[in-house]
Amino acid sequence: MSPKEHPYRPEIDGLRMIAVVAVVLYHFGMPGLSGGFAGVDVFFVISGYLIGGILWRETRATGRISLARFYIRRVKRLAPAFFAMALAASVTAWFVLLPFEFREFGKSLIAATVYLSNVLFFRGAGYFDTAAESKVLLHTWSLSVEEQFYIFLPLALLLLARWPRVFIGTLWLCFTVSLAASVWFTPSHQTATFYLFPFRAWELLAGVLLAIWSYGRAPFRAGAWISWLGLGLVIASLIFIDAA
Repeated sequence: MSPKEHPYRPEIDGLRMIAVVAVVLYHFGMPGLSGGFAGVDVFFVISGYLIGGILWRETRATGRISLARFYIRRVKRLAPAFFAMALAASVTAWFVLLPFEFREFGKSLIAATVYLSNVLFFRGAGYFDTAAESKVLLHTWSLSVEEQFYIFLPLALLLLARWPRVFIGTLWLCFTVSLAASVWFTPSHQTATFYLFPFRAWELLAGVLLAIWSYGRAPFRAGAWISWLGLGLVIASLIFIDAA
């Protein structure tokens, strides 16, 4: 098995399905799913676990990482779907949006292409405002957060690969600061903590730290009740959290 490969985890695919479906149904106004938008949070943790695990395994196996190979893989994975979506959205927007709305769409298309749409939408109205319904590419904010994180993580690993304990300690420090900032500022700056990378980094870092902790260890075995408890907590968050 090459350093970048990992065994298929069907339960992770199942959790990813729950997260994505929850977000989609939330935007369709499904009753009883007031917290469906929290599926994005679940997805961030999964992403951190998978991508962080790939980078960590490569580093431990070879002593280094190839930034070029990493970013080429990211482009191959994301670009086809992104540009197909962007093309379809652009054609549709041309026919259904008013001129000033189409101008704003163009701004968001440029921002999404360079992974800065979360910053653009932060500077505009909030995610839960009624005006958000007219933002065709609003969903790209989460992709921008992810890609900003995947600029930070490989560079940090590249700089600190020789000192794995320092690297892990740095990740824990960033996790703690990001989580504390998210909790502290959410009551007064909800839009910033929703959209901006520093306040979301702890979710991706939770996945990365879990991947590092599990590297080289025997599979963690416990009663099935732990899995059911975790799944129950995720589903409860999708049902009981609300936009307020």
